[in-house]
Amino acid sequence: MTTAPGTVLVVEDEVSIADVLAIALRYHRFEVMTAGTVREALTLAERTLPHARTGSRGGTPIDLALLDVMLPDGDGRALGRELRERRPDLALVFLTARDSPAEVVGALGFGDDYITKPFNIDEVVARVTAVLRRTRPADVLPHRPPLRYGDLELDETTYSVRRAGRTVELTPTEYALLRFLVRNGGRIVPKEQLLRHVWQYEHVPLESTVVETYISYLRRKLDALGPPVITTRRGVGYGLA
Repeated sequence: MTTAPGTVLVVEDEVSIADVLAIALRYHRFEVMTAGTVREALTLAERTLPHARTGSRGGTPIDLALLDVMLPDGDGRALGRELRERRPDLALVFLTARDSPAEVVGALGFGDDYITKPFNIDEVVARVTAVLRRTRPADVLPHRPPLRYGDLELDETTYSVRRAGRTVELTPTEYALLRFLVRNGGRIVPKEQLLRHVWQYEHVPLESTVVETYISYLRRKLDALGPPVITTRRGVGYGLA
């Protein structure tokens, strides 16, 4: 029997949209849970995500949460923060009717991707699949030596990062971006290549600012612990100093 590619929690208050998302994801063999409010989502999370203090969990673990930003009893981004506190490696994808730079930056500040409404359902499935491909480790991983570049150390078994011996808290997508830059050493990596290898875009949207946004997040976290480590070649791409 083929295993499901992952379990997705869909939090969407419009029943017709939630139904379409659930049907499409299940067709592609995902396990799906649905909730229409923040309260319902947190109730499901209580049963499926590890408890912060005890580590106990019941039910099927959630791999990714697909969250509408505007919910009847709260903000999907605040819900995302709450879910991330319970499980730091949970992947988050936001659905939003707004596509202003401020909204996008707010969604990507701690999430892994965002999708604007109205959306193409095939694109949603593709984006969910791509996020899980880059954020979800295999069930059993052999021990692998850490990746090192300068004072950076990336643990490929625990997906943790240290700079100058101090831990750096990164989201799964931030980790995937930094790992790709480290693996390319001091070379400048074109933006198009980052979109293909980190975000798994088959057709690269050149107008996308997602790379610039995540580079700024990495800089803010890494530069707090040492001199600037990420370099920019204007009009080309990014690399490590």
